Amino acid sequence: MALLDSDVWAKKFFSDGWRDASGEQPVVEPATGEQLATAGLATAEDVRRASARAAEAQRDWAATSPQRRAAVLRRAGELLAEHAAEIEDWLVREAGSVRAKAAFEARLAVGECFECAGLPTHPQGEVLTSEDARWSLSRRRPAGVVSVIAPFNFPLVLGLRSVAPALALGNAVLLKPDPRTAVSGGVVIARVFEEAGLPAGVLHLLPGDGSVGRAVVEAPEVRVVSFTGSTPVGRAIGEQAGRLLKRAHLELGGNNALVVLPGADVPKAASAGAFGSYLHQGQICMTTGRHIVHESLLEEYTAALAAKAAALPVGDPAREDVALGPIIDRRQLERVHGIVTDSVAAGATLAAGGEIVGACYRATVLSGLTTDMPAWREEIFGPVAPVIGFSTLEEAARIVNDCEYGLSVGILGDVGTAMKLADRIDSGKVHINEQTVGDEPNAPFGGVKASGTGSRFGGTAANVEAFTETQWVTVRPDIADYPF
Repeated sequence: MALLDSDVWAKKFFSDGWRDASGEQPVVEPATGEQLATAGLATAEDVRRASARAAEAQRDWAATSPQRRAAVLRRAGELLAEHAAEIEDWLVREAGSVRAKAAFEARLAVGECFECAGLPTHPQGEVLTSEDARWSLSRRRPAGVVSVIAPFNFPLVLGLRSVAPALALGNAVLLKPDPRTAVSGGVVIARVFEEAGLPAGVLHLLPGDGSVGRAVVEAPEVRVVSFTGSTPVGRAIGEQAGRLLKRAHLELGGNNALVVLPGADVPKAASAGAFGSYLHQGQICMTTGRHIVHESLLEEYTAALAAKAAALPVGDPAREDVALGPIIDRRQLERVHGIVTDSVAAGATLAAGGEIVGACYRATVLSGLTTDMPAWREEIFGPVAPVIGFSTLEEAARIVNDCEYGLSVGILGDVGTAMKLADRIDSGKVHINEQTVGDEPNAPFGGVKASGTGSRFGGTAANVEAFTETQWVTVRPDIADYPF
């Protein structure tokens, strides 16, 4: 049987096994509008029952040996690798990924599980000095029940990068994927861990609307909320979690800058810029949303980038060899086009693209912008590359920092100059002689300012910090004498 046979999960959610759902939603292929299957939707009441069950199951899971938890994570990674072709097909058809992006995401997911398999046996505490005649130490303990709310764009890996470390460290998880990618961002994860031998009740898959999102934050058993998504929704979740005294780890939006320094190799820079802006139709929080180019290269770079954009084919990635697939839905497609047309109306020049093609949007280049135009100020989440010039390093730093976001910055050109610029900018990530899109399971990931609450994903230190609590423990050889 295939891992994702719809007879197992159609019209169901996962909570102590696959349960019939009271609500349903079609799984739609964005490129064609075709219905691929029917997903089950959970309710707020389902969340309440699941969170209580998760708290119960978590105690036994936390007491499971580290070696056993590591084995489950390793087996999950093996299953992801064994069923990669099937998973990639769903990423193409449900999420609108081109084949190369789907394969990349599937590989990242495998790496995430293997990386997290090392967490259960990683040192989780330290010995402290003490003024008294006792042993003093701190240890990390599982937080308890973790809610994971994941987006549509990289649905598998952006859900798994919280689910896998949380499970590895002894937590139970409530997973709420985006309903538009309920299979590739939810069913895949539930099925993989089910087949990997994760005990019942430890992981719950709860697709649903905003009421389900609120419920997975408000459930009293939940101690940590891990959210990846838009900044407005992240603010609301942060406020909700703060009121309830819960930790919220928020990985939010970005309007990321690529700086092209004087003397940079223009053909290579334009290639990097095109990849940064157009991978997965620009629907990535790390997408290159602002191209900041030295005035000596501005005209040449803009022309080279426009030529790249014009040559990129768009279409249905399940049936054609294309570079850009569909935008996730019609509402987002029209939003992207609206930002482009509003910026052109305000005086920007359309150097390439700017056209809706079915469910797709052509790779677009805008020049002649000012920094107050919508295409420069807003996170577009579409395949649009706005280009602007700079004259001095100080001006480049000012333009980079003049943004509410601070997730990722790429700097292309002389390394020494790039290092000087990197010291002047506010960003969770800086890539010298690379574009802005990059992620590895062992690397810390997160942003500053409106991009989130810092690095709480990736790497041992970030994961342990995110999904455990610190406990201070002291031990004396006998009962101390007290003055009472």
